[in-house]
Amino acid sequence: MHAKTGYNRAMAFDHQSFLASLTGRPGIYQMFDGDGAILYVGKAKNLKKRVGSYFRKTGLTPKTAALVKRIAKIDVTVTETETEALILEHNLIKQYRPPYNILMRDDKSYPYIFLSDRDQWPRLAFHRGPKKAKGTYFGPFPSVHAVRDSMSFLQKTFKVRQCEDVFFKNRSRPCLQYQIKRCTAPCVEFVNPEDYSADVELTRLYLDGKADKILKQLERDMESASADLQFEKAAEHRDQISALRTVQAQQMIEKGKGTIDVVAGAVTNGQACVHMLYVRQGRILGSRSYYPKAPLAEEVAELLGEFLPHLYLDGAGRPDLPKEILVNAPIEGAEALTEALQTRVGRNIEIRDSVRGFRAKWIELAQRTAEQNLTARLASKKTIEQRFESLRDTVGLEQTPQRLECFDISHSSGEAVVASCVVFDANGALKSDYRRFNIDGITDGDDYAAMEQAIRRRYTRLMKGEGKLPDILLIDGGKGQIGIAKNVLADLGVVGVMVLGVAKGTTRKPGLETLILADQNNRVIARPQQAALHLIQQIRDEAHRFAITGHKARRDKKRRISPLEGIPGVGPSRRRNLLKHFGGILEVKKASVADLMKVDNINKKVAEAIYSALYNE
Repeated sequence: MHAKTGYNRAMAFDHQSFLASLTGRPGIYQMFDGDGAILYVGKAKNLKKRVGSYFRKTGLTPKTAALVKRIAKIDVTVTETETEALILEHNLIKQYRPPYNILMRDDKSYPYIFLSDRDQWPRLAFHRGPKKAKGTYFGPFPSVHAVRDSMSFLQKTFKVRQCEDVFFKNRSRPCLQYQIKRCTAPCVEFVNPEDYSADVELTRLYLDGKADKILKQLERDMESASADLQFEKAAEHRDQISALRTVQAQQMIEKGKGTIDVVAGAVTNGQACVHMLYVRQGRILGSRSYYPKAPLAEEVAELLGEFLPHLYLDGAGRPDLPKEILVNAPIEGAEALTEALQTRVGRNIEIRDSVRGFRAKWIELAQRTAEQNLTARLASKKTIEQRFESLRDTVGLEQTPQRLECFDISHSSGEAVVASCVVFDANGALKSDYRRFNIDGITDGDDYAAMEQAIRRRYTRLMKGEGKLPDILLIDGGKGQIGIAKNVLADLGVVGVMVLGVAKGTTRKPGLETLILADQNNRVIARPQQAALHLIQQIRDEAHRFAITGHKARRDKKRRISPLEGIPGVGPSRRRNLLKHFGGILEVKKASVADLMKVDNINKKVAEAIYSALYNE
C-alpha cells in the first residue's frame, strides 16, 4: 500500500459530473487517491452503471466504503467487448498490484484450453497455471465457465477425447462418453488414426478462429431445419452458432509480440485529450491520458504533431521507448521526428497511422477512450461554471444565467420530423428536462414551421407551470429563425427569456459562429468569448444528437422495418448474410466490429456502420 494514506478533502472526487458524461460501453476503470497512487482496477460491461454503483447512498460494504472515501480521480479505458476489458483488467492488476484488488478480488490466473497435439491420440483439456506440458495452449479465456462451455461444445462437435491419460491407457472397453456420442473411443481404437487426426485438426482450426467451414455447415443445417418446420432443431443450430461466435471472438488485448506505444488524440470545444496505451510483448500493460493545452490545434493531426515531440524527445534516453508508435491521424513532421529519435536512441522508431488487424483495433480503443475522457472533462462542474460566466459576459447580463434551452430539428427529406429541446444548467446537461416533439401537419422540409410548432408546444406547457422558464433560449439559425421564436414567445406572453441566435460562420468551423441577440435590431455580438462559444457548441451538438436519436426511432417505428434497414451499405443480400451468420438480430446486435467483418461481403467500413447504427439505435 502507498506510504501516504492521508486523504485530502479539498480534492474530493466530483462523481456526479464524472458519471453524467461517462459512457455505457464496456471498459476498465482505475481509481486513484489524492497522492496519485492507484487504489483499484475494475472491469465493467457498462462503465456508467458499474462506476455509478460505488457512489450509491446505501448498501456499500465497509471495504468498498473505505475505498470510495479515498478516491480523488478515476481514469477509464473504453474497450470493444467485455472480454477485452477483462483481459486488460487482469494485465493491469498483475502490473500494479492495487491494494484493494489484493484485498477484494480473487487473483488467480486466467484459464486456457490445452491440446496435447504431439500424442498419437491427442487430448483436449482445461488448463490453468504454468505451461509446462508439450502441446498448444489456446486463450486466455475470460472465465472457467467460458472454457467449460467451449470444451463441451467441442466435445459434442468433434469428439476429441478429454479424459486423463491414466484413465485412457487402462481402458479395455469404451466409457460412457462413447455411448452418448461425445467421443469416438480411440482408447480401444474404435476410430482409425486418420479420422481422429482430422477431428483434432478441426478442433485446432476452431480454436485458432478458422472455423468458417463449420459455421457455414451449421448455417445450412439451420436453414434446412427451418424450411422443414423443425423449429426446435433450427433453434438448436442458432444457439450453436451463437456459442461458437462467442467463444471464437478475438481477444485483441493480447496479440503479437511487439513493443508499441499507441497514441490517439481527440479535439473538441477548444479542449484536447491524448490517450496512450503501452503495449509490451504484445500485451497492453498500462494506459494514461494527457490534457495538453493546444489553443491553435483544430484537428487531431495538428494536436499530435505538437504533442509527440514533447513526449518523446524530452525523455528519449529512457530504455523503455517503443520500437513502434501508432497514431490515429497522419502527422506532419513524422519523418523528422523519426530521424531525431533514431539519433537520440541509436535505433529506428517507426511512426505509423495506417495499420490493420489488431494494431488498428488498438488505435480504435485508444481513440474511443480519448474521446470519452475528453467528454468527461468538458462536463466537469468547474468547466461548466467558467463557460456560463463567459456567456454572461458575452451577452452582457448582470447575473450568470442558470438555465439554457436549445432546439433542433431532424428529419429525412421531410419524413418523421422530430424536434428536440435540451436543457443545461450550472451542472451541465439536465437530461431529466429534455423533451422531444413529433412534428405533424407541416409542409415537408419546412424547418421554420417545425421550429414554430416545437417552441409553441414547449412554452405553452411551461406557461401552464409544467416546468421552468430558461434564462436564455438558443436558436440554431439566423434572423429568420429568431423572428419565429420572438413571435411565438410574444403570442404566449413569455417575458424574461433572452433569445440568442447562433448562425454558422463563413468558414462553418466550430467556435467561429456568429451570435445574434434578439433585440429590436437583432444586434450581432462582436468578439464573443471563446469559452462562451464552446458552451454554445456543446449545447447545440447535444440538441442535434437528441433530435437525430428521436427521428431514427420514429422513422423505424413508422416503417416497421428491421434495424438493419436504413444502414448505409447494407442491402437485402448483406442483411440476409448477417442473419444467417449470427442466427438472429439479437446476436447481430451483440457482435463486435471484428465479428461483423467475418460475415461474407462485410468490409470494415460497412461493419463499423452496422455497429454504430445498432449501438446508438
